[in-house]
Amino acid sequence: MNLDFFKIVPSIPFILSGIWVTLLFVLVSAVLGFIIGTILSLFKISNVKGLRWFADAYTSIFRGTPLILQLMIIYFATPQLIGYNIPAFLAGILAFGLNSGAYISEIIRAGIQAVDKGQREAAEALAIPYKPMMKDIILPQALKNILPALLNEFITLTKESAIVSTIGFLDIMRRAQVVSANTYTAFEPLLFAGLIYYVLVMSLTVLGRYVERRLRRSE
Repeated sequence: MNLDFFKIVPSIPFILSGIWVTLLFVLVSAVLGFIIGTILSLFKISNVKGLRWFADAYTSIFRGTPLILQLMIIYFATPQLIGYNIPAFLAGILAFGLNSGAYISEIIRAGIQAVDKGQREAAEALAIPYKPMMKDIILPQALKNILPALLNEFITLTKESAIVSTIGFLDIMRRAQVVSANTYTAFEPLLFAGLIYYVLVMSLTVLGRYVERRLRRSE
């Protein structure tokens, strides 16, 4: 076995700087996914058949096709259609946000339906309009119930964010690949990148468990 981790020591700061890039990418994608997921979840519980059909079709498409395919279509095929070369960061945000929105919509829908029906019936009895009823009464209770599931989705996004390295975005994975090419080593930089991802995911997992415990105490 011919391993030499000292070869990548000068490049460690370069790889580590990818942590903030990756976290920023995941955070923006999660926010976009949350906005899309909230809208879709409201469509799914709507009385309007067309909105329910659209939300179900959207979820079916984005959950039924590989994320890397969606990323490739947005990054490589979109310029062919509209004549605009979309930046790697923006393409990644759109692909991950649109994909995550499909999963988050199911989480939020389940959270809304888990809220006691009496809450909604009481609001309707008090003649509270639909919009303030959802914004001030139903959604806050639903979000409290689904917060651990949302954190799990954030953890999943963090792991899957390595896919954006395939379109040249300089995240942790891409930086490890660059170091690998410059130092003619493969195992060492990739193992180091794997260690960073593991620490990130474990840190987010601990945070998720802490939030879950706090929520249980508040109940």
